[in-house]
Amino acid sequence: MRAVLQRVLMSRVEIAGEITAEIGRGLMILLGVQAGDSPAEARQLAEKIAYLRIFEDPDEKMNLSIIDTGGEALVVPNFTLLADARKGRRPSFVEAARPEAAIPLYEGFVHDLETLGVSRVATGVFGADMLVTIANDGPVTILLDTSELVR
Repeated sequence: MRAVLQRVLMSRVEIAGEITAEIGRGLMILLGVQAGDSPAEARQLAEKIAYLRIFEDPDEKMNLSIIDTGGEALVVPNFTLLADARKGRRPSFVEAARPEAAIPLYEGFVHDLETLGVSRVATGVFGADMLVTIANDGPVTILLDTSELVR
């Protein structure tokens, strides 16, 4: 599983001109599910994100997590995070999980964030063509991959 986290002042998803999800201060999370990923990896990634200290404390040090700040999260499914562009000019997406495997893991990840205490978790729509607006704060952008996380 791969996630791109962006600390945001606000973020929203529009589908066909209609706002379908919106958050204030918190994290915009683009989530890619890889073939072979498991619910345990989804939980591990959710825990890492929920407790990752990337928000500033009163001394302007990154010491606070999204839970500490009461921040919100917007989770958008994004299979293109699994693109392999090492060969040729067209990326390959064979590493991305098929929807029948990816959707339950995506939903499980969202549920895990909620149960870990993220104040509000909004979502994109799996398989939809979305316009995503991001007001990146910092900018702070972090890439996480479960294959690289210490267990």
